Amino acid sequence: MKTPWYKILGPGLLYAGAAIGVSHLVQSTRAGADFGYGLVWAILLANVLKYPFFEFGPRYAASTGKSLLYGYKAIGNWALYLFIALTFVSMFIIQSAVTVVTAGLASEITGFLIAPWIISSVLLVICAGILLIGKYSVLDKVMKVIILTLSVSTIIALVAAFTGNNQQYQEYMVSFTFSEKSHVLFLIALMGWMPAPFDISVWHSLWTSEKNNHQESNLKEALLDFKIGYWGTMILALCFVSLGAITIYGSGIQLENSGGAFAKQLIGIYTSSIGHWAYVVIAIAAFTTMLSTTITCLDASPRVLTEATTLVLKNNKNERKVYLFWILLLLVGTVIILSFYLTNMKALVDFATVIAFLSSPILAILNYLAITGKTMPKENKPSFFLKILSWMGIAYFIGFSIYFMILMNSN
Repeated sequence: MKTPWYKILGPGLLYAGAAIGVSHLVQSTRAGADFGYGLVWAILLANVLKYPFFEFGPRYAASTGKSLLYGYKAIGNWALYLFIALTFVSMFIIQSAVTVVTAGLASEITGFLIAPWIISSVLLVICAGILLIGKYSVLDKVMKVIILTLSVSTIIALVAAFTGNNQQYQEYMVSFTFSEKSHVLFLIALMGWMPAPFDISVWHSLWTSEKNNHQESNLKEALLDFKIGYWGTMILALCFVSLGAITIYGSGIQLENSGGAFAKQLIGIYTSSIGHWAYVVIAIAAFTTMLSTTITCLDASPRVLTEATTLVLKNNKNERKVYLFWILLLLVGTVIILSFYLTNMKALVDFATVIAFLSSPILAILNYLAITGKTMPKENKPSFFLKILSWMGIAYFIGFSIYFMILMNSN
């Protein structure tokens, strides 16, 4: 008997929980607020060109019963070491970027007038507790509720925005142009985490192998689960762009830089345009978005580093202790960073997303080599079309990264 589509959902929703966050709530909203619908093409292009490399995660895990890390190791130890280095460098800034936004929303919704770093620390401890007590099973169940809540509340908000009175002023409307350096810098930041950084492809492969107890699984079901999560995140990104375009674009209002101020302004602008009744809807959509991302990222980086460490040391006897070490290190490092950057959320987010974009060519190439390598069953290797799309994506990431470097060194 064929399994209903909704029963196979799992890793795909975890992917969505990690992806739908800063790239959607902050960057997509900023795109709509600053340029209206002028950057919709960038969101569509990023999703299409990145598709193969994210798909390779569940494809590899379903075909081999193992994560992409084993594929990296098969390429050569250098590939595994390179991934570990990239993850270690980026995980603190990624966790900080998502936590600062979550803390700002929590502060705005609860009205607690306490230091932002304390709110961030409390949120991180709560998230860590959920992970350490329940591990994957709790994360899987919680994510299904969060993603459903997010999707429904976002659609309600968007429908209300379309039917509301949203007056805009022509003199404040700005069109995106490649001749403007600041516009291109934002484009890079937008596409860096759209729909998500490439690290999540490895996370996804881990979740898939763990769901199936490290056994080969039904490839067709694994890919369906992935596609629902992947294209669902793209649709929600377009929803957030639309919300920004309808309620903020042309108003002449600039989004704030700090997490708390951004959250207050974002929810305030939406409710003033849509109606005060929408406060709860917007608040739920925003907070659940960021909480899901915070939990998922806090789990994923230590999890992949634990497995990578196990592969390097060829010893999995102390796997639990290694995971505890990495999650504790990530918690401490994130709190330290937030104590310096909580006042400028925009700078922190832009830095994280630009770093993600510049590392995209490296991770894209590693994923391609793993999925076409000797450890992957021949019958499950990607189609010729996916290979062509992969080559196009790699060429694009390299070309745009070079363009970015040239732009940064220009006057």
